[in-house]
Amino acid sequence: MSHMIFVNLPVADLAAATAFYQALGFSQNPEYSDDTAACMVVDDSIYVMLLTEAKFREFITGEISDPSTTEVLNCLTVDRREEADDLVRRAIDAGGKPWKEPLREGPMYAATCQDLDGHVWEFLAMDHSGT
Repeated sequence: MSHMIFVNLPVADLAAATAFYQALGFSQNPEYSDDTAACMVVDDSIYVMLLTEAKFREFITGEISDPSTTEVLNCLTVDRREEADDLVRRAIDAGGKPWKEPLREGPMYAATCQDLDGHVWEFLAMDHSGT
């Protein structure tokens, strides 16, 4: 059995959030999108489900967390450091915010940003050419 990952995120403005993730290069699957949700395709097994806050509440108990508390760090691997930096630049150009300075630790390089709603994304490149 192959697995799929769905990252479900509450968003204040579905159209703006959809445009933001399209600016990062993610495509939208219209089959699983409507006026309450947008299914953003990262690749064949990774999806970001953008849900209006009202729709998101249907799936949870309790309250929606404040993303500024950084409850979750969404991490997506990329092939090269330049790709990580490019994704952060594209996110900022689309209205996102810088989050931290890039992390450089051995072969690991991580560039981070926040989306329009404050959800943190880390783009991680691993260079194993020296090992």
